[in-house]
Amino acid sequence: MSIDVAVRSNLYSRSCNEALVVLDVDRTYGLTAQQVAERQKTYGKNLIQQRKNRAILSLFAEQFRGVIVWLLSAAALLSFAVGEIPEGVAIVCVLVINTVIGFVTSWKAVRSMEALYRMIPVTARVRREGLSELIPIRELTPGDIVLLEGGDIVPAGLRLLEAANLYCDESTLTGESAPVQKTTEALPVDTFLADRTNVAFKGVAVVRGAGVGVVSNIGGETELGRISELLQDAKAKSHPLEKRLDKLGEALVGITFVLSFLIALAGYLRGFGLVEMVETAIALVVAAVPEGLPVVATLALARGMFRMARRNTLIARLSAVETLGATTIILTDKTGTLTENRMTVSGFLLDGRDIKVGSGLNKTSVAEDQVLRRALEIGALCNTAEMTSAGIVGEAAGVGDPMELALLDVAHSAGVQPDLDPDDRPEISMHAFDSSHNMMATVHRAEDGYFTAVKGAPEAVLKHVDRVLTDGDIVEVTDSDRANWLARVEASARKGYRLIGLACKYHQAMDEAPYDSLTLVGFVCLLDPLRKDVAAAVAQSQGAGVRVVMMTGDHIATATEIATQAGLADDGRIVALTELDLQQLGTDDSQDDLRDKLLKADVFARVSPESKLKLVEFYQDAGHVVAMTGDGVNDAPALKKADIGIAMGQRGTQVARDAADMVLKDDAFNSIIAAMQQGRVIFGNIRRFVVYLMSCNFSEIMVVGIAILAGLAAPITPLQILFLNIVTDVFPAFALGLGEGDGNVMKQPPRDPAKPIIDRSRWMDIFVFGGIITVTTLSVYWMALGYFEMLQEDATTVAFLTLALAQLWHVFNMREPEEPVFVNSVVKNPYVWAAISFCIFLLAAAFYIPVLSDVLNLRPLSISQLVLSVGASLIPLLLGQIWVVIRGNAKRIVKGEPIPVP
Repeated sequence: MSIDVAVRSNLYSRSCNEALVVLDVDRTYGLTAQQVAERQKTYGKNLIQQRKNRAILSLFAEQFRGVIVWLLSAAALLSFAVGEIPEGVAIVCVLVINTVIGFVTSWKAVRSMEALYRMIPVTARVRREGLSELIPIRELTPGDIVLLEGGDIVPAGLRLLEAANLYCDESTLTGESAPVQKTTEALPVDTFLADRTNVAFKGVAVVRGAGVGVVSNIGGETELGRISELLQDAKAKSHPLEKRLDKLGEALVGITFVLSFLIALAGYLRGFGLVEMVETAIALVVAAVPEGLPVVATLALARGMFRMARRNTLIARLSAVETLGATTIILTDKTGTLTENRMTVSGFLLDGRDIKVGSGLNKTSVAEDQVLRRALEIGALCNTAEMTSAGIVGEAAGVGDPMELALLDVAHSAGVQPDLDPDDRPEISMHAFDSSHNMMATVHRAEDGYFTAVKGAPEAVLKHVDRVLTDGDIVEVTDSDRANWLARVEASARKGYRLIGLACKYHQAMDEAPYDSLTLVGFVCLLDPLRKDVAAAVAQSQGAGVRVVMMTGDHIATATEIATQAGLADDGRIVALTELDLQQLGTDDSQDDLRDKLLKADVFARVSPESKLKLVEFYQDAGHVVAMTGDGVNDAPALKKADIGIAMGQRGTQVARDAADMVLKDDAFNSIIAAMQQGRVIFGNIRRFVVYLMSCNFSEIMVVGIAILAGLAAPITPLQILFLNIVTDVFPAFALGLGEGDGNVMKQPPRDPAKPIIDRSRWMDIFVFGGIITVTTLSVYWMALGYFEMLQEDATTVAFLTLALAQLWHVFNMREPEEPVFVNSVVKNPYVWAAISFCIFLLAAAFYIPVLSDVLNLRPLSISQLVLSVGASLIPLLLGQIWVVIRGNAKRIVKGEPIPVP
């Protein structure tokens, strides 16, 4: 017999007996051995299918996908082919460094699914052939009768048949912040996933109580299995920095091959030998490719990663550091991310008044307010939880239901502690909560009889009360009074509060029915509170032009209230949508209005894992760079798909942490803002050192190319170019990458995700700076050959030193136009001065250490040659500063700003 998975998945809409008929099983006998064998053959094992782990070679090969890496590899192969072994070895060393770093950071990706299996119990208690037995969970099959009790992990998807005070913690799966009480009654077929109270989901914990369920779904059919498949199928998009570097690499490929071919062809036509022109082409390729760019980018990102680690932020993927700076929207979970994932008492609804608890209750006023005191007493007496610490409201720790702990905490903070004094109304008996009454009661001995404390669902309590406690009296309750109370309850529920009714009575007979003739005291309002730092962090994010949107599996009323407290809407009016709105989203043009509505939404409530993933894709398709925060299993697919996934380190599940790019050790939302600021600073630094490297490389291309076109020998050799690119250029560039930035980056809007690293103005900087260095170097080279009549080797040495020093001083041209000439972020950067000092030492070593000077073909310089090189190298610095001033004034004119007078 085979039962369609859709039928089994909808058993929540059928009665218990109907579910048993569909699954062809007797609840007291269970399946027979023959049925088990047949069904296991039909449905397979109760396992979440794991795809084959990616091979190490596959991860290794992925490190070579960048365009710049391809270009470097081609240059290395060409060098070896023509016998230029030192050049080839040097390029290979660069490739090895970047490959090792990339491989190590990518290895973590193959472990994303392991945490899912750690969530699953090893065995389950089932009823087969009338006997209770413990079996491996992989042997469970549809129709098996499973027995549950407190502390168990649900082993499969179950349609519950019995639920005795059964509560399950579904927060990591559905986003529901409080344990969910389970029932057995049939539900409407369109019931949201989080509202299916007669279903026990695979992988969730049984907090308390006991129950019996019949297996409806196993393995990949369960919600956990579906999330597993989503997580495996969700492919992380490349980060913006990777996209920009790839585009830059593509531009370099075109420029490199065109220039190399044209210059080599021109040289060949002018009479140079073919082999010599091939070597020249290699020199041009080497000059065009910024070999140091991958290394410097990696080191700058790693430095940013260490800075973030000091702010309790762990980065799993280096390129994610910069992605934060490009983020345009943050999609955040509610439970445990914006809120504290615990219940706290927010207030009381009493006769004629509402009381807000805030950070605590005044003990003196509580002692004088008999109605409030009685409400606190009932909450503490009618309670099965035990506190282990207390003090500030919301800071209690203990064992038991979170809502009951909250009731104990607020009572103790107000000085009401009848549960701790055995002589103050000692408990005689307890009537446990059951679904038929939706209430619980405890009976206590009083001076002249007995006192019963009752708490339960608001509707149930209102149904059983006939009086109400007021400030000075007990009055009869009319139908109109009940309607007014119910309206107040519903109004509070719409604000996201969970409400519990509180009632009591004095009586003479100990065995009197606990729920008859009750006196209503009031209702307690509970809420999973907003984290204290969230509102300020959201405001700072909005000030930086980054929207914050909540998506949660919780109720829309609860989500809207938390969103309002967090300030997600600029005008204070929260736009909240549900799963039903997302289900209408299609791809046809007629849905433009719906798409606009979704883009304006501040809250998405009752969303499933599939919808979270769909939302991430929706915003990405709309042109956003999406950061997604979450802590539950249900968040993992969307975390992986987002441009940057951010998991909570303390409350987050291992599945969420493994799927994310970034983990917050302190779970603080404001750590995201600090990381975002660091990301923006890093991008500015990357753009700055890319301009520096590219202008240096452009000058090298032009120095070689123009000399060849003029019929001269190349002023610098391929190995000398490689020395400049890998040694003397890298350290100043890395120093630029360590800049601290300024405090205004979070006051600027996010940059356009489609905007390249090098825009039009930066390309102009590259050409101008590179042109100045080129003219200076060629002038010195021409003077050395012509005016000073130096030998070719001496002229090459002078040209090399002039170019090297000009590039070192050029680092000071990387200041922003708005900054002063002598006091700016570059001059104040101590790493810049250290880099220049170290590079001068390396240059001296290249000239005066025989092994290096022989490999680089450099000769010792005379005093006059040294003065010529050093003096000429300062010209690009002077002219470069003039260009920076001109560009800054041009920007001010465009913006209509006044030009400062020197």
